[in-house]
Amino acid sequence: MRLTARLDEFGRAAGEVRITRKTLLELPDPQPPALPAPKLPDHPACQQIMAVCAAADAPLRARQVYEAMNMEIAPNSINNTRLKLMWLTERGIRVETEQGLFTQPRP
Repeated sequence: MRLTARLDEFGRAAGEVRITRKTLLELPDPQPPALPAPKLPDHPACQQIMAVCAAADAPLRARQVYEAMNMEIAPNSINNTRLKLMWLTERGIRVETEQGLFTQPRP
């Protein structure tokens, strides 16, 4: 009698496990938490760079961004633009699709 009671108890527990497993498998996959929107810089040069990138239909190099800002070409200034683009990329505001090519992130 005791063995039969134990087998019945195990049978009920196995049934509960099957129901729990079925329920868990029917649940949707959890969505990853949404990342907070990056804080946009208020520096005028960064604002200009972001406007140029937003207007472009293809990824741009630092020199192209600098030229689009209608600034006089100077090697240090182009390098500063590149550094700002990299800074924006590190913060998720811009994306580097290939080395030296920057664009807006795709949603």
